[in-house]
Amino acid sequence: MGKLRIIICALAFVLVASVAMAEDYTVSVSQIVEHPALDATRQGFMDYLEEQGLDVKYNVHIAQGNIATANQIANQIMDEDPDLVLAIATPTAQACAQRIHETPVIATAVTDFVGAGLVKSMDKPGSNVTGMTDMTPMDKHLDLMLEFVPDATAVGVIYNAGEDNSVTLVKFLRDACEAKGVKLEEATIQNSSGVLQAARSLVGKVQAIYIPTDNTVVTALESAMKVAHENHIPLFSGDTDSVERGTLASLGFDYYNMGRQTGEMAFRILKEGANPADMPVETLQDLSLWVNKDAAEKMGVTIPEAVLDRADTVLE
Repeated sequence: MGKLRIIICALAFVLVASVAMAEDYTVSVSQIVEHPALDATRQGFMDYLEEQGLDVKYNVHIAQGNIATANQIANQIMDEDPDLVLAIATPTAQACAQRIHETPVIATAVTDFVGAGLVKSMDKPGSNVTGMTDMTPMDKHLDLMLEFVPDATAVGVIYNAGEDNSVTLVKFLRDACEAKGVKLEEATIQNSSGVLQAARSLVGKVQAIYIPTDNTVVTALESAMKVAHENHIPLFSGDTDSVERGTLASLGFDYYNMGRQTGEMAFRILKEGANPADMPVETLQDLSLWVNKDAAEKMGVTIPEAVLDRADTVLE
């Protein structure tokens, strides 16, 4: 009987110890809207932490493209008291950063961390916010467009002027166009329902249309594609996920890999005690060139051989 008590006590000790060793974490996610690029980012983040053996409970919130909703979500996250906050895209990152000051906030798929008021500097954030930027090289994107349409005198861009990330990107695109002597026609929208009319307003004015990593426009990408097909205007995008949906080409980031790298940053905070204030904002180093042959046919465009030769992904 004494031996039995010893065995039972030993088993109880092992059970208690194993429970104590199992570290559970709660991560609250605020995402501005659902579309393939942002969804891939979130999935990459989750997959990385799962592969590292972390047991994580996720509270996922989607703001449906509404800034007021993003603010409400940030308030709700404060009540959830998570171990870490994942903010996907600029508007939700701003909403969380303005309200959450103690819990670590990792923002990802954000274009301009400094311009959006999220960090003091890219190298030394200085607060509880850090993350990953998806700032795209607009000069290289313009060069890609001009490879397809070398005689272009004007290109168009559709964006939501209420998204700080888009305003920053269009500024850089404007500078790139000026340097190349190309006119930039800007069509701004306030919500996704305006994308169709914005695209139509560019017909007859431009030889190519560019969709930046604008969450509002990407949500209604099919509206812009409809105009591109009907009028044989090449439609380019800032993210490669949109090429899968039907844009002609992009020189962009793999957002799933961006999510994984963001997850690695979260791992350092949760498991290693890293301080976001001292963690530089990171970026993916490799850009991928994607082209879509079916989209080219629908838009009446011939893909240059030089582009096909160096493309990382060619969709049929």
